[in-house]
Amino acid sequence: MRLTSLLSDEAILRELGARLAAARLARNLTQAALAQEAGVSKRTIERLESGEVASRLSALVRVGRVLRLIDRLDAFIPVATPGPVEQLKLAGRKRKRASKPRRPGQPKTRKWTWGDET
Repeated sequence: MRLTSLLSDEAILRELGARLAAARLARNLTQAALAQEAGVSKRTIERLESGEVASRLSALVRVGRVLRLIDRLDAFIPVATPGPVEQLKLAGRKRKRASKPRRPGQPKTRKWTWGDET
């Protein structure tokens, strides 16, 4: 979605939140890890990504609207575009979670089946 001055504050906040979540997932960070690195609470990250009205962020949107800078928010947080290999892996699906990095030499976990006592 392109951010324009015709959108409501809520629509802009939702879109920015979705873009922040996509940027976080592209860096393979959990919400908790991002919160720790940024020095904020995990709930703050959840609020930003969900587009919940946050007084400071919505104030930014309002000021940007008055200054006619809303259209420039696209450059501030661009739409995340996965690379070709990532597109093949996702096969049209959206990435929803970050994964833990694997350590070199760590064996892959095998699937559990009924009767498997180990």
